Amino acid sequence: MTGTLWLVATPIGNLGDISPRAQETLQRSALVCCEDTRRTGRLLQHLGIAAQALAVCNDHTEHRLSQRVVDELAAGNDVAVVSDAGTPGISDPGERLVRAAIDAGAVVSAIPGACAAISALITSGLPTERFVMEGFLPRKGQERTDRLTDIAAEHRTIVLYEAPHRIARTLADLTEVCGGDRQISISRELTKMHEETVRSTLSDLNIGEPRGEYVIVIAGRTREVEPLTEDSIRDALDAALQVGLSRRDAAAEVSRRLGIPRRQAYDLVIQTAPSNESDTQ
Repeated sequence: MTGTLWLVATPIGNLGDISPRAQETLQRSALVCCEDTRRTGRLLQHLGIAAQALAVCNDHTEHRLSQRVVDELAAGNDVAVVSDAGTPGISDPGERLVRAAIDAGAVVSAIPGACAAISALITSGLPTERFVMEGFLPRKGQERTDRLTDIAAEHRTIVLYEAPHRIARTLADLTEVCGGDRQISISRELTKMHEETVRSTLSDLNIGEPRGEYVIVIAGRTREVEPLTEDSIRDALDAALQVGLSRRDAAAEVSRRLGIPRRQAYDLVIQTAPSNESDTQ
């Protein structure tokens, strides 16, 4: 195998977001796999690229296209994979082509670029350190119910995609399972002239007339913190004493860790471990 399978990110709206490296890769690829040959053809025409061959890659064709891709790679030719917009393989076709190329021993590489999920996440104002990508929800049945239940219980920030004709139902379902006070950010037309992001709680959200595809970013479920009791503070003090801290140092450590007044911690440690030692505050 001397050919490389390239996953090439394309613009999600603004055509200026495509990189020179992406253009070079599309230019030299013997085959460009895409969701819609007309849409990709217009993009290539805009870039001044005459593709050698285009092939439709969607849920129905990706499996049988895999062998053609492997044959091209085996012949030493590069193959590019693109989606209609954004990074292929993220809620778009491409995953099975990648698996087939890897199983055949080919090199698989990515040309990074636009991704609607990441763009919406980093502008949401919600936590980005840990997040989960859910893509499109199942449309109906127990599978949808189960997924919504998982989302309601998820502690990480959640990213979803949704179409305009299903957005109202999805937001209603999310409000029901997550509660109206859950924070949400919803974006549409990212990188385009009429880009819009609305940040609110689910109960107060108003997106107006649905237009364009949406990226929904939802805050994770807040972890419930058990209230501090005198017994739990005593347990923390006892643990600090067990590792050799003096009563004064144990009180200071527990005060810092649990966020309680130092005086409260010290009064309890005196009761917990009375001694003749001359601790002072």
